[in-house]
Amino acid sequence: MVLSSKLPHQFNLIRTFVNAKVKWVRDPYLDTAVLKEKDLKQVISLKNQIISSPSKSLSIYTASLLKDPLNLPTTTTKFVNKYPCVFTQFQSTPALLPHVKLTPQALSLHNEEMSAHNSSDNRKDTVQRLTRFLMLAGMRQLPLYVIDKLKWDLGLPHDYVTTLLVDYPDYFDVCGMEDPSSGKELLALELITWRKKLSVSELEKSAMSLGYSGDKRRHDIVFPMFFPKGFDLQKRVSTWVENWQTLPYISPYEDAFHLDSNSDQAEKWTVAILHELLSLLVSKKTERKNLLSYGQCLGLGSRFEKALVHHPGIFYISNKLTTQTVVLREAYRKDFLVKKHPLMGMRYRYIHLMNKTQKRREQVGLKDDNKLNLFYRT
Repeated sequence: MVLSSKLPHQFNLIRTFVNAKVKWVRDPYLDTAVLKEKDLKQVISLKNQIISSPSKSLSIYTASLLKDPLNLPTTTTKFVNKYPCVFTQFQSTPALLPHVKLTPQALSLHNEEMSAHNSSDNRKDTVQRLTRFLMLAGMRQLPLYVIDKLKWDLGLPHDYVTTLLVDYPDYFDVCGMEDPSSGKELLALELITWRKKLSVSELEKSAMSLGYSGDKRRHDIVFPMFFPKGFDLQKRVSTWVENWQTLPYISPYEDAFHLDSNSDQAEKWTVAILHELLSLLVSKKTERKNLLSYGQCLGLGSRFEKALVHHPGIFYISNKLTTQTVVLREAYRKDFLVKKHPLMGMRYRYIHLMNKTQKRREQVGLKDDNKLNLFYRT
């Protein structure tokens, strides 16, 4: 089929994907990247709840009520005790319940984290990424509950509505919208003005750095693909992927809903949206259910599911931590991010503090043994 170099996405290309199962192969490096952050989100979420309290502490009873809202893997007391370098318990008087607060190290790290969040460079970066997040697929409005599901991955402050959005009234507005599935009124975030300068995808930026522009960029952009050892696409699938890569690239910020949803060209646009969405996240990964929730708001839920399965060289689905996490392959070399966002640097420091737990426990255990020996000696 001959494509027009002027209006490539006015053509509705047919579906040619072969009826073959694309196998899943474990990638130990990307699984490790996911496992590194075990309990990290929950630790920081509980930390934020403690800091939000006027006394900078919570009673164990109050903290126990947060188990389900924060998705803690065990009881709050056990979780707190698991990370003694982050949390510490105290009891001001015998008549009061024990309370939990941050250790001096965790409090110091929190203050650094807040300074990073509040720096002008980070706020500008966050606002631009949130703007692009709203602009994907030509959208300008999303329910707040969808953004809340992805706010951790977007690197938004936990109280972003009151600490970030209010300072950018020329960018965002919190409004009401009707839930298309239930008809109920929902709170949503709306983009005030379309920001054309920001509607350039990461892949397009890479192409422009190579001197591509206009129509040439549309035809020459391909998605970087990486496969783990032992992965081998069937010949007919490999041939389909090669032909699929030659299709014109449609920006994820364009509205291409006029394309037949079953066409290869529509799938390339869907992959472009997924690729750009993951590129906007500070860790370049998120839970699969978050992506599908976002996709449903765009009317692309089923397309997202198919694209994730059809393109294992672009997206990796890890089954670690009792969930499925989608990772953008090109963002990692082995289990390390190629480009580390400053907020990820802060998160890795929290991980380091969490991992000091065992050493501290051993030290505490040694002190207890010494006390016990001294007791028996006397």
